[in-house]
This record gives sequence, structure tokens and C-alpha cells, in this order.
Amino acid sequence: MPKVLGLKCKECGEHYEKAPIHVCEYCFGPLEVEYDYTEIAKTVSRASIEAGPPTMWRYRDLLPLDGEPRAGLQAGFTPLIRAKRLGEAIGHSDLWIKNDAVNCPTMSFKDRVVAVALGKAIEFGYDTVACASTGNLANSVAAQAAQAGLKAYVFIPDDLERSKVVGTLVYGATVLAVRGNYDEVNRLASEVAGKYKWGFANVNLRPFYGDGSKTFGHEIAEQLGWRAPRHVVCPIGGGSLITKILKGFREFHQLGLIDEVDCRMYAAQAAGCNPVSLAIKTNNDMIRPQKPNTIAKSIAIGNPADGYYAVQAAKTTGGWGEDVSEDEIVDAIKLLARTEGIFTETAGGVTVGVAKKLIEQGRIPRDETTVIAITGNGLKTIEPVEDRIGEPLPIAASLASLEKALAM
Repeated sequence: MPKVLGLKCKECGEHYEKAPIHVCEYCFGPLEVEYDYTEIAKTVSRASIEAGPPTMWRYRDLLPLDGEPRAGLQAGFTPLIRAKRLGEAIGHSDLWIKNDAVNCPTMSFKDRVVAVALGKAIEFGYDTVACASTGNLANSVAAQAAQAGLKAYVFIPDDLERSKVVGTLVYGATVLAVRGNYDEVNRLASEVAGKYKWGFANVNLRPFYGDGSKTFGHEIAEQLGWRAPRHVVCPIGGGSLITKILKGFREFHQLGLIDEVDCRMYAAQAAGCNPVSLAIKTNNDMIRPQKPNTIAKSIAIGNPADGYYAVQAAKTTGGWGEDVSEDEIVDAIKLLARTEGIFTETAGGVTVGVAKKLIEQGRIPRDETTVIAITGNGLKTIEPVEDRIGEPLPIAASLASLEKALAM
């Protein structure tokens, strides 16, 4: 029996066949994949998952592909690290880092969602894929399209970090640098998706693409010893990830793989682009679009597609939303690096900085299991920190020169 029943509108509940569509034609609500969990429960167990590959595909029965995975075969199952030294620094005794900065192939959590989107694009018969991106998605679509033998078109803001542009061009994708911010890029991408027969990862393939993020939550629960944490601090760009982590936990509970889920979700944003955290702090359900102005470019989305649902994920679980300044982002990047040896991009600086702030506020108790989501690698975005970390000591090739430099 098929495990995917079709698509369903999150707002009005209208049902649709499996197809490359993402918006309800009746109410314009977003569509999501509808699964037959009764059928899935017949084959999925802790043992069946543990016998799977050391990738996100160990959860393939909970992902919306009909056949074998065709893209992103090495993505996922990244480390969950007990962050003892970071915990000591910020006063928390049960702190963990979920580290997608070492995801494969392009060092961000986007490798998960793209693996599902491109696999589904192939099943739908596309030979060309595309995306609108703030950088990490661009890298991943380009790389995985190259692996799968697909043509790729990538739309980015024209002020993107150079390393992310290079990390897309190198795979042979056609990169379109749009004069404007991400929200303007995304609007153009939506128009393009309506005209060309391309599989847009985050437009017409969005319901399938988004479910790749569930594996971030699946892995946390399995790696904690088959339990959900008490708190998760998650960066907010488009707003999907925080909802999908929670969905991953709840799926596991529904299938009897973990006990009751009592996890508070926290939305982390930069103060220069905080539509979701601001809505939570001012007790509004609706998002007021902003013009981003922050070094955290990978999450600089002023009008997030899933912003409303991100707000609900935080509010309905008893979590919260918080934001940090540019200096706090850089300080948090450096703190994570010197305590845990993890070099995160700016979005990780946001989550670590917000976690520190939430602990200081007393919103996250200092002894309850807390996971901080690190979603990208700092080598992609060295610009915010390169002038804030000192310089190498210049020495001659002699012991005397070394000792003179160390004595300074």
C-alpha cells in the first residue's frame, strides 16, 4: 500500500493528488504531504530504523518518495554533540548541539530538503531543477543536481557572500544574481515556476522539500536515546524548519517510537530581520514583513513563507522567540568555536546567542535537556568574523624568533 495519500491544505483541509503544486486553489493555503501512518506503522520500528544506512534515508518510510532515493544519498545523520564546555560557559548542565555544519555534500541542513525535493523532481519527470536562495539552498541544489545529472538554475540576491556564490558556480549551475533582497528573488522565482517546466525546490516542490527537514528532528530523538528533548532552539529563515522538527518528534510518538512529546520550541532570529520573534514577543499571530538588514544573510527573509506556522510552533509548545544583535551573533560564533571546536555560519551564531539569552532570562531552565540547531558551516561566511579574531603571529623559521614572539 502507498504510504503517501496525497497532499492536503493546512488551512481548509482540501485534498489533492500527489503533484508538483504547493498552494490550495480554494483558500491559497500551503499544501503538505499526507501520510498513511497506519500503513507506515506496520513496517517501521526502532530496530528497522537502526538497521538502516547512517544517513537521513534510515527514515525513508517517513519521507514522500515513491521509489528509491535518487539524490543526496549521503545527506543527514549528522552528529548530536554533548556541549559540555559551551554549557559551562553559559551556565547550562544538559546542553547539546545538533551539528548540520558537517552535513553532506554542502555543509548545511539544506542538503536534507534538497535530497527529497530533487528525488521527487526526478519522479515527476523533471530534467531541470531550480530554487530561490540565500546561499545554502543554492549550494545544495547545484551540487545535488550535478550528482543526479540534472540541469540547475539558481536565483540569489546580488549581495550574497562570495564564498556561497563560488560554492554554487563550481557545480556548473546557472546562477542568476537578482538585484534585490531575498523576498524579491522569491517573487521572481514564483513567476518563473509558473512559466517554465522546472522543478523549483522551494516553490512547486515545497510540500515534499519541507518534509526533508523532519529528519533533523528524527535524528535528535534517536540520538538522545529515543526521546524528545525538553527544549529546541532553532534559527528562523522561511520558518519551515522549526515546524518540521516538531513534526518529526510527533511522528515518532504517533508510531510508538518515543514517549509523549513535551518539547518547547524557540524561534531564533537576528535583530536586523526578526518578523517571527517580534510577533511572538508582541503576542501577534500575524507576520509584519520587514526589509532585512543583518549579517545573518542565510536567514534574512523579511516575509517568511511559513512565518505564521513558526509563530504557532513556539507559542503552542510554551516556547518563545528572541533575537540578537550583530555583535552578539559574532560573539556567539566565537564562543561556540572556542568551546566546542565548531565553526558555524552566522545563523548558528544567532541560535547560540539566542540560547544564551533565553537561559539568562530563565525561559530555558539550566538543567533541562536543550538542543541548539546549527544549520550551516562558518567557512561559507568568514566575512563577519575575519576582522574580529586577531591575526597570525609573524615569525622567522627559528626557535629564537618563536620564543621572542611568544614573550610579547
